[in-house]
This record gives sequence, C-alpha cells and structure tokens, in this order.
Amino acid sequence: MNKYLTEFIGTFFLVLTIGCCVIGGAVPAPLAIGSALMVMIFAGGHVSGAHYNPAVTLAVTLRGRCSFADAIPYMVFQVLGAVAAALAVGFLYGSAKTDPTAFSGDLIGKALVAEFLYTFALCYVVLNVATAKANANNSFYGLAIGFTVLTGAFAVGGISGGAFNPAVAVGITFMKLTAAANIWIYLLADFAGGAAAAFVFKFINPEDK
Repeated sequence: MNKYLTEFIGTFFLVLTIGCCVIGGAVPAPLAIGSALMVMIFAGGHVSGAHYNPAVTLAVTLRGRCSFADAIPYMVFQVLGAVAAALAVGFLYGSAKTDPTAFSGDLIGKALVAEFLYTFALCYVVLNVATAKANANNSFYGLAIGFTVLTGAFAVGGISGGAFNPAVAVGITFMKLTAAANIWIYLLADFAGGAAAAFVFKFINPEDK
C-alpha cells in the first residue's frame, strides 16, 4: 500500500501544480511543472519508483521492472491523485475561465503526434535513467525526467496541451482545461508512446533484463 500512496501523492502534486500554474496564470508554467515532477520523483523514487504516470507504468511493466499485479493499482492511484488534485485546484482557483474546445480537423493529428512523441521521449528517458543497469543508483534521474516534461511542455504545449500522461489528461479534463471530447487523444497517444518506448529500450538494450 505504501507504493500506491506514494504514486497518489506524487501524481497529486504534479497535477496540482499544473492546474494552479495554468489557471492561476503562472509564467513560465512548464518550469514549475517540470520541477514539481522532479522533486516528487526524488521524494518517492525509493518507495514506488515514482512513475506518477500510467504511460510510464505501462512502459516500466513492459520493460519488466514492474509487476502486472502492481501496474493496475499504480494506475488507479495515479488517476485518483489527479482527480483529487483537480478538486483542490477547483477549491483554490475555480475552474478555467473559458470553455475548452475539442480538437478538430488537422489539430487532432497534430495533437496525437505531439503527445505520442513527447510521451515516448519521457518514457524512454525514464527507462534509461531509472531502470537501466548501467545507471543504477544514479543521482540525476529526477532531474532528467522532470526536464523531459519541461522540454515537451515548452515544445508542444501550444499544440496538444502537453499532458504526456493519461492521469494528467484526466486531471485537466476535470479542471476544464481541455474538452472531455479530447481525452481519447491523450489516452491513445500517451499509452502508445509508453509502449513504443519500452519496445525500443528492449531492442537497444537486449542484455539489460
């Protein structure tokens, strides 16, 4: 249960930071968001592995470093953390001031590609810095992972919203930062990015079981 609570807490503060920064108008929000992920990873990495992201959990599971028995509870507690954070943001700031619109036309394809690419990048970095034998017991993994999210948020946040995380997608939907009709884009692209990262890691590192 300690692992699951750690996943809840880390995801909660990641999504809380996203909501407070975006609705509160903090600039630059990606820096705070990447930093929140970084510090929560350093805080909880020794307990749960600090996934805070169902796509990362999928990648780590397919890579062989998370059991299938843990994968589903991890994802459940991550989503619960995101929902709790959305409720907290609603109490602190209220919901977004404008009604979000659904992606349409070529924006759907662009959002799918943006989310896939940077979720792949995030999961690929996680697998290499936090699970690879060559980098065992390193002290930089939280910084590397947090800065991957920061990079992605700056690069394609204006296209897709920069979730790179199905739990974040749930949270920002509850906060009305994105339309409910968009959630399938995040779920499809983010889980596909996580799975692709796992297969690429295993192909490049066949000896790292």
